[in-house]
Amino acid sequence: MVIQNADRRMQIYGALLLLPAAVLLGTFAYLPTVSTLVNSLFLPGFRGSPPEFVGLENYALLIEDRTFWRVARNNLIYALGTIPTSIALALGMALFVNARLPGRGFVRMAYFTPTILPMIAAANIWMFFYAPQIGLFNKILGALGISGVNWLGDPSVALGSVIVMTIWKEAGFFMIFYLAALQSIPPELKEASDLEGTGRWSFFWRVTFPLLMPTTLFVLINALINAVRVVDHLFILTKGGPNNATNLLLYYVYENAFSFFDRTYAATITVVILLVLAVVATVKFTILDRRTHYQ
Repeated sequence: MVIQNADRRMQIYGALLLLPAAVLLGTFAYLPTVSTLVNSLFLPGFRGSPPEFVGLENYALLIEDRTFWRVARNNLIYALGTIPTSIALALGMALFVNARLPGRGFVRMAYFTPTILPMIAAANIWMFFYAPQIGLFNKILGALGISGVNWLGDPSVALGSVIVMTIWKEAGFFMIFYLAALQSIPPELKEASDLEGTGRWSFFWRVTFPLLMPTTLFVLINALINAVRVVDHLFILTKGGPNNATNLLLYYVYENAFSFFDRTYAATITVVILLVLAVVATVKFTILDRRTHYQ
């Protein structure tokens, strides 16, 4: 009986410790998700009339929305362009600054500096780089005798320009996680591999990279979320233009909710985004978790 009472007190104690996190998750994650799902089943009311329940009609309209599919295609290209490149670049930078080199602290600071800049400030900096007449990139091209490019006004290069800026912004952030993971690897493993005569490349693929898989999984999930929640620098750089060439999913949600005042349709798009993120995250955890070595 005494043991049962002690176990019950420990269960209550554990529940109380979890209560603040549960309240925060319920208030700022689960409740808004449920509210968004409910709103997606209505049409907005006009001139004070209540919203009209329409069931899945908004989802049927979404399937027929050519702009949505254009935006979804843009977001897929954006994710494929930013996620692998920024992660590979972050890993390379982490390996470089983890080695013994002169001025290592300065190099680390230089790599990490773009991360601490607010996205609005970073977008304004790159707007100067991309400016058609006075921009840095076109000045360099002009010095080489090459005609300038309308980096943000040409539909064929605008999305690529946004991708380049995002990689510059995110690689340093992901580098910090890889650097911390590299410094947690026991140095005895490297010493043992040197005694065995293992090459540097073999040691990386057989020892270092498998030990970095938990970090890679974490970075992948964060990179995926970042690839979907892009709003602020699109608002500064292109506003989704030209001709929706750089319009991405969350910015399309913003447009529908606050420019077109169709918040129920915006809720519908949000539900679809959440479902896609849930499916992709599940696949990632299912596949990558089998190859992840937790210490």
